[in-house]
Amino acid sequence: MVQNHLLQILSLVAMEPPPSLAAEDVRGEKVKALKSIRAMTPENVAKQVVRGQYFAGTVNDESRVGYRQEEKVDAESNVETYVALKLFIDNWRWSGVPFYVRMGKRLPKKATEISVHFKDAPGVLFSALPGRVPDGNVLVIRIQPDEGISLRIISNLPGASLRMEPVKMDFHYASSFGKSSPEAYERLLLDCMAGDATLFARRDEVEEAW
Repeated sequence: MVQNHLLQILSLVAMEPPPSLAAEDVRGEKVKALKSIRAMTPENVAKQVVRGQYFAGTVNDESRVGYRQEEKVDAESNVETYVALKLFIDNWRWSGVPFYVRMGKRLPKKATEISVHFKDAPGVLFSALPGRVPDGNVLVIRIQPDEGISLRIISNLPGASLRMEPVKMDFHYASSFGKSSPEAYERLLLDCMAGDATLFARRDEVEEAW
């Protein structure tokens, strides 16, 4: 999942704008982004990677077995069912910006989304406000199951006094256009029949991801 799905999403987020939407132009920029991911030393892995495996427990008052008790799973399996990585892309645009990549099974929320946290502006103008100034703006791109985009911004509440609170603006693909976008494999099968390779991984892209 990390090598294929998550790095595909990462490369699309981090790539530079291609000169056109032609398949080779888009795939070329994705390869450049993958090539710029900083390689990890064993010391980096210990600090920047978390792996885990779900155990038996309760979800919504329902008992669930652990991964090792699942059907056709080795009782001594060390296969991880959760992984989180902190990655860096060493190029001009993303120097020093951390990318957090996470995925797992049996989590409270089943969703695929990209969360972009904008750098906080200096809070000098609001330093005299009582309490703490809320965290900065966040753009969330929901890929599935509810395709859409939400933007959390910090806004002043109505009234004479200055009170800062986070508010959310939401766009839902289905409610705006009356239907959901095509399923992932539905789109890929259509592109395959049409000969459009934009969303397919090129050989050098697969090698860089590994």
